[in-house]
Amino acid sequence: MKVRNSLRSLKGRHRDCQVVRRKGRIYIINKTNRRFKARQG
Repeated sequence: MKVRNSLRSLKGRHRDCQVVRRKGRIYIINKTNRRFKARQG
């Protein structure tokens, strides 16, 4: 999982990427291609 300070560019990598807020952190998750995971904060 990548830790990035900006997730805007990572959301555009794949059409199934979703931005999810969990416990005050912002995550990019992708159900179909699981290597596109990222976290902010």
